[in-house]
Amino acid sequence: MKRTRFALLMVLSPAALAHPHSFIDMKTELVAKEDTFTGLKMTWTMDEITSADLLYDAGQAKPGSVVWKKLAAGVMANVLGQHYFSEIWHNQQRVKFLNLPTEYNLSRNGHKAVLEFILPLAEPPVLTGQRFEILTFDPTYFVDMFYDNARALTLPPALQQRCKFTLNTPKPNDSLKQYALSLDKADAPAEELDLGRQFAQTVILTCQ
Repeated sequence: MKRTRFALLMVLSPAALAHPHSFIDMKTELVAKEDTFTGLKMTWTMDEITSADLLYDAGQAKPGSVVWKKLAAGVMANVLGQHYFSEIWHNQQRVKFLNLPTEYNLSRNGHKAVLEFILPLAEPPVLTGQRFEILTFDPTYFVDMFYDNARALTLPPALQQRCKFTLNTPKPNDSLKQYALSLDKADAPAEELDLGRQFAQTVILTCQ
């Protein structure tokens, strides 16, 4: 299991360095109960190089087996250690999350590892007439966590007529891009730069 522990530390740990060195393609679905925003269902697909060690340890194990469950628990522990790598803001206040996901799963899609989980809100707010900002990013920018396009954001059918997701992708200036590219595995970005946040996409959820 040494390879697995190494992979988990390198893939989803703020101490890992290089910017970006790994890539996670995200999809997010709003989870709601009637007019209450209860959480987000997230699907993170890791790039092939990032996935390699996880899939090596999974071997030929069948989906849902003990092997996959142990791997999922290890990855999820690192995600939880970083507060799901996510922030939700409402009325200029940060929304609190529950400490544990209501469900999670790790699987294989070809040569890529896929982590799925539900991020639950500790005090679910109402949706009507409200606006929320959602960000998911690695503060160090070691991992580039991104939505390919707005179609990666979905709403449950009951809310599609009155709620809307908008995806805003930042445009960092050239000097910041060059700085990020100049960092290698031996370099850490200046903490005050908050590098990952500057490259983070912002998802806006608005409901009538």
